[in-house]
Amino acid sequence: MSFKIPKNDSKYWWTQHAIRKMVFYGLSPDRVKRTIRNPKRVEEGVAENTIAVMSAGTNPKKPSEVWVMYAAPKARAKSPKLKVEGSDSKFKIQNSQFIVISAWRYPGVSPIGKAIPIPADILEELKSEGIID
Repeated sequence: MSFKIPKNDSKYWWTQHAIRKMVFYGLSPDRVKRTIRNPKRVEEGVAENTIAVMSAGTNPKKPSEVWVMYAAPKARAKSPKLKVEGSDSKFKIQNSQFIVISAWRYPGVSPIGKAIPIPADILEELKSEGIID
């Protein structure tokens, strides 16, 4: 299966971190967009003013969840300090864009109502890149 690198458009802005994790976990841009549009569960993201959404896998013998953390247009308006990786003068993030920060596959079923289950390597990478504190 070849990976299709997502392009920034009028609706979605993809961080390099999110693209790397999508490749690692075998997630397509369409799967990530579908998770954002139709989540099974919505939680507060670990970064300030972010949202984490989840969609469940379809294999009952091997349950898994797909999680996506993003900054929504309305949430970004509250926080001018949200860092966007790879932004420069050539690209300008519009107020209507979703900033996809990270995406990952969680093996099993995560506990409801607790902190979102971000793998330790992803959490460390987000901290080292300055996306979260």
